[in-house]
Amino acid sequence: MNTMNIGNLAAGPSANIKDSDTKNFVADVIEASKIVPVLVDFWAPWCGPCKTLGPALEKVVRESAGKIKLVKIDIDKNPEIASQMRVQSIPAVFAFVDGRPVDGFMGAVPESQIRQFVGRLGKMGSRAEQIEEALGLARESLAQKDFAAVIDIATQIIQAEPTTAEAYALKIRAEIELGDLVAAVETEGAIPADKLADANIISAKAALELALHPVDTSNLEKLEKKVADNPNDFAARLELADLLNAAGRRIDAIDQLVYVIKKDRTWNEDGARKHLVSFFEAWGPKDEATLAGRRKLSSVLFS
Repeated sequence: MNTMNIGNLAAGPSANIKDSDTKNFVADVIEASKIVPVLVDFWAPWCGPCKTLGPALEKVVRESAGKIKLVKIDIDKNPEIASQMRVQSIPAVFAFVDGRPVDGFMGAVPESQIRQFVGRLGKMGSRAEQIEEALGLARESLAQKDFAAVIDIATQIIQAEPTTAEAYALKIRAEIELGDLVAAVETEGAIPADKLADANIISAKAALELALHPVDTSNLEKLEKKVADNPNDFAARLELADLLNAAGRRIDAIDQLVYVIKKDRTWNEDGARKHLVSFFEAWGPKDEATLAGRRKLSSVLFS
């Protein structure tokens, strides 16, 4: 991939129109807007202009055939949300896309203006879909070991939407695989601060940490013999697991740590399990070794 191209319904109840409140705002607005754009109409029963705007909003949303949702918030019953959104007068309408507010207007605007507003919102929704499609292509390219394509796609995603955490993670992994650790460190440094807790970012940073501090595998055979001679030398098994992982023998590395966990879960303050989890983070949640390792760990912990 070289480029990324980022009739009237009768009035009545609609699955795309609902009343909400403070308790359900996250589910009805934040989470829902990650699927389709959501309009939030702040109103009150005593507000005359709200009685004009509300039906017009509902009409346009019904005509969208599910491409837009409308959530109505009574500010008298939900002052906290209105305060958080800094609603100073009503009616006030906010548009949410991908979990965040992206546009809005105040007052009882005419239906033609509502249609223009919804039209812009629909394009924003399409952009979010394009980014998700591009992420899918980047994931597929990573699985196929086409690392140059991953970097190309991820870079374009970041340029289009700099808050896309997974794009940074995919780019870092591809740069690691190509041995370009300088570029990987630069990509890590560009990650927005509020995305550092994202699971994809944590995993990519763990992988980069391992790449930046490679393990000397020259003593691998000697350490394997040491463990064979003394199977309960847990410290040696931990060291051996690191060497096996560095040598690309991930399943063997897992087995060393699972042995320790099975024999003595409390050893070194649960050190073997914590070490194994650090491997999972570095390999990524969908890596075959991670999936196999989690199954083996579960069989020991819950047996």
